[in-house]
Amino acid sequence: MKIIGGDVQANSEGAQADTLPTMTNLANVQETSQQGAAPLELDGKHIVLGLSGGIACYKAAELCRALIRAGATVQVVMTEAAEQFITPVTMQALSGRPVYTSQWDSREDNSMAHINLSREADALVVAPMSADFMAKLLHGRADDLLSLMCLARRIDKVPLLVAPAMNREMYAHPATQRNFVQLEADGATVLGVGNGFQACGETGDGRMLEPAQLLEDVIAFFTPKVLAGQRVLVTAGPTYEAIDPVRGITNLSSGKMGFAIARAAREAGAEVTLVAGPVSLETPRGVTRINVKSAQNMLEATEIRAHVATVFIATAAVADWRVATPSQQKIKKDGSGAAPQLTFMENQDILATVAQSPAARDGRLYCVGFAAESHDLLSNAQAKRLRKQVPLLVGNIGPDTFGQDHNTVLLIDAQGATELPRASKLSLARQLVREIASRITLQNKPLAP
Repeated sequence: MKIIGGDVQANSEGAQADTLPTMTNLANVQETSQQGAAPLELDGKHIVLGLSGGIACYKAAELCRALIRAGATVQVVMTEAAEQFITPVTMQALSGRPVYTSQWDSREDNSMAHINLSREADALVVAPMSADFMAKLLHGRADDLLSLMCLARRIDKVPLLVAPAMNREMYAHPATQRNFVQLEADGATVLGVGNGFQACGETGDGRMLEPAQLLEDVIAFFTPKVLAGQRVLVTAGPTYEAIDPVRGITNLSSGKMGFAIARAAREAGAEVTLVAGPVSLETPRGVTRINVKSAQNMLEATEIRAHVATVFIATAAVADWRVATPSQQKIKKDGSGAAPQLTFMENQDILATVAQSPAARDGRLYCVGFAAESHDLLSNAQAKRLRKQVPLLVGNIGPDTFGQDHNTVLLIDAQGATELPRASKLSLARQLVREIASRITLQNKPLAP
């Protein structure tokens, strides 16, 4: 990372131009630049992917691919029941490794596949985990290779993650629910289930999570929990200010950066609430989402939740103005060519309001702002940080990032500005989360006697 300038107030315009020649227009940054690209999330991890019997085995194929795309190596182990739903040939082709199905596999010189394979793993992921296989785990049964591996693994070194998949009645049965409790008490991580249409024709809880959801959970499992115990509140997306029932004023913010930050904070162990403007994005796993529309809606939702938050990240591109009196009916053209007369009023500043709250002023709430500028990024972002009275502000060029999957940002504080080179928004979000965690740690560090 490149450190730019020293004390924010001491920088002259000439110094800014000398040290940051390209930041006034981030459009000059080339899309193809991959310098400083973040490593794959599961780079260097070796995952044993276990398949027990169930129609959800078809999802395991895509999960295998997703784990590999994230940088992991994958060793597939299948039960005899799993082979009724998907073939070892398919999983071998996808994983690039021979699939193991029997504890009597002759490829192991010592005939101990259950020991050899488990000792090499960074985690054992069973997906799908049937109700029958879960019962085996609970009672310590080991009559096939996969259950043998689960029992013989080093519990302190090889975590067990399980993705249940079963009919809704099986899932809701008291015995199954008791088994979930005991399984977690024994140290396993239960990744939860989805709700929806099932192969039997019924609808309800018990579906195995989708591969993308399981991948998120596996990545989160391995992420250092630098925000453990923190309650993070994030605003994201645009706001929509109505002119009449069918028209309104908004902007091109996609919400992608805010949603990425919410995901990264959850991965880092925080309890995350996301206040989202009108965007079409999937809610990150494990994040509580509050949908709002206007700037006033967002202010009200944020103020209510800021009282219990420890970190507030104002990513949303909130409208500065709204129509004072929206029309109750559609404003139609009358053929005269005269434009409708609209009167605007200023929206209350959400970031400034929260930053001036007692919790923020006494250090119980750490506030981070965002500045989406069109020009003179450094000077405008510096001025905004001082005006909003926040310890950290993230600046970017709005037209270059709205709707995009990549961005370049400046982190601006009282000491100067740090550039985070162009990367995916999720990668930048993870960098920002680590930065916030380090600042909170320093802020809360006890004074030396």
